[in-house]
Amino acid sequence: MIIPKQINSYCPTCKKHGAHKVKVTTSKIKPGRTLAWGSRRHERKLRGYHGKVKGKAKVKKQGIRNKIMLECLTCKKKHERVISGRMKKKAEASK
Repeated sequence: MIIPKQINSYCPTCKKHGAHKVKVTTSKIKPGRTLAWGSRRHERKLRGYHGKVKGKAKVKKQGIRNKIMLECLTCKKKHERVISGRMKKKAEASK
């Protein structure tokens, strides 16, 4: 999937449509928060307190999402956009 180096898009910070510089990025699923209540409870159970705990389930891996980083040329702020759901072909900027 070939993407031009510059596209016209909406900028949420300056609230206008205008030219944006494009940089291709990909994102993987990030690990959960270690201080979340559920993960702390799970760790406590794994250490031996309370009863038996279910282990980690085998999960079918999801594909990586094609994302582009858009940089507004007027206000210089950056924001991300997903261009296709799950990756079939990796996005690349045109030369």
